[in-house]
Amino acid sequence: MGALTIREARPGDWPAVWNLMEPIVRAGETYCWDTGTTEEQARQLWLEPAPTVVFVALKDGSVAGTAQLHPNKSGNGSHVANASFMTASEFSGQGVARALGEHVLAEAARRGYRSMQFNAVVETNIRAVALWQSLGFSILATVPEAFRHPVEGLTGLHIMHRTLDLEGSERIGT
Repeated sequence: MGALTIREARPGDWPAVWNLMEPIVRAGETYCWDTGTTEEQARQLWLEPAPTVVFVALKDGSVAGTAQLHPNKSGNGSHVANASFMTASEFSGQGVARALGEHVLAEAARRGYRSMQFNAVVETNIRAVALWQSLGFSILATVPEAFRHPVEGLTGLHIMHRTLDLEGSERIGT
C-alpha cells in the first residue's frame, strides 16, 4: 500500500469525490442529507465557496477520503470551525479518516479557528464517535431521536467539541 497524501481538492477531483460520496449519501446512515441528493446538489453542498476549503486524501492513486472545513456559523460565530468527513469504503480501517481528521484540525488551527464543533455526529456511528473522542473531542450533548437511521430507527445526534491549539497561528474572531 502506498503512502497517503492530503491536499486541497482541485476541480478535476470532483468525479472521484462524488464516487466515494454517493454510496454514503444513498445509505443514509451517517449524514443528514436526503438520500436522493443529486450529484449537482452534492457538489453545491460539498464545494461551497470560500471560506470553505475541501481536502482530498489520495492513496494508491485514488481519492480515499475527503473533508470539508468551514466556519460553524457566520459573523460572531465564525471563530469556531466545523468539518465533515467521508472515506471510501474500500479504504475503511486504513487510517484515512484519522489522517484527514488530524490534517483538518491542524489546518483549522493554522487558519486561526479557536475550536471545532460537530453539530450532528450520528450516535450509532460508533467508529466516528470513537475517532473524534480519540482526537480530543467531547460529547457536549446528544439530541435524542434526531436522526432517522434506516436500520436502527430513531437515534441521537451528538454535538461534539474541542478547542484548538492556536500557538503560532493567526487568531480570527478575537
